[in-house]
Amino acid sequence: MFGYITPDKPDLKIWEFEVFRGYYCGVCKTIAKQAGHRGRIVLTYDCAFLALLIDSLDIARVSGKQKRCFVHPLKKRYIVDSNFAVEYASDINILLAYYNLKDKWQDERNLLGPAGMTVLKRGHKRVKKKYPDLVEVIEEELNTLRELEKQNCDSIDEVSEPFARLMQKVFLHANDCENTGKVLGWVGYNLGKWIYLLDAYDDIEDNINSGSYNPLIVQFKYDKNEDVKSFKERIREKTEFVLVYSLSELEKAFSLLDIKKNKSILENIIYRGLLIRTRNVLQMGAGCHEKSV
Repeated sequence: MFGYITPDKPDLKIWEFEVFRGYYCGVCKTIAKQAGHRGRIVLTYDCAFLALLIDSLDIARVSGKQKRCFVHPLKKRYIVDSNFAVEYASDINILLAYYNLKDKWQDERNLLGPAGMTVLKRGHKRVKKKYPDLVEVIEEELNTLRELEKQNCDSIDEVSEPFARLMQKVFLHANDCENTGKVLGWVGYNLGKWIYLLDAYDDIEDNINSGSYNPLIVQFKYDKNEDVKSFKERIREKTEFVLVYSLSELEKAFSLLDIKKNKSILENIIYRGLLIRTRNVLQMGAGCHEKSV
């Protein structure tokens, strides 16, 4: 359910991409400190975006250095220094990755689940202690989502709500200014709905083959005699409408934020990167979530 939030790289200036990758590397480095080097495997672009967005609300200049790292030891890369935004994003990355692995084990008996949870156990325990109220809300929303999926919920609006609310709380919790927090929350809510439904469309073929729950398969009544490609084409327009509507609401909320820096990078991601990823998944079903940055 992660890895969809990426920039439109060809439209970025070289220095802009270096800054974006600097946040990605900064979150990676912080995850290693909090959960060990093996914890780096759960790093996602989504949490690099979270760090970029939260830090961009702070007037302080971006601080970073050219460094070698554990993953890329031969060539120095620009890495943003650890700060509140980077640390918060790394904590959220660890937290959500832990629950995603737990879900894989409970639903699919995927052995990567317990193995990954063991790697993240120390980091998860620390984050849970640091943000007890937020963790409680996240666990409640994930339990609600799990129950809806167990019930074979046939409404994409209803089943996408828990993850949307979860992301709303994650973004809202990052800023204690009432007005800014509410706007950030709406950004997170719509981003969460977009991620959940885009991931559902991306996973249609795998879910049909495995018999796993997928809200789009249930709501649009996939017929076993129907070709998967034909089914995806049949529901593409309706799915696209919901996804693009979520993005339009996200854009409205983003326009209300007082961005102090990194504005061109954020605008590239929000106005171009998310839409391009949407079209790529809808047109090709190409769910190559993570690539080396």
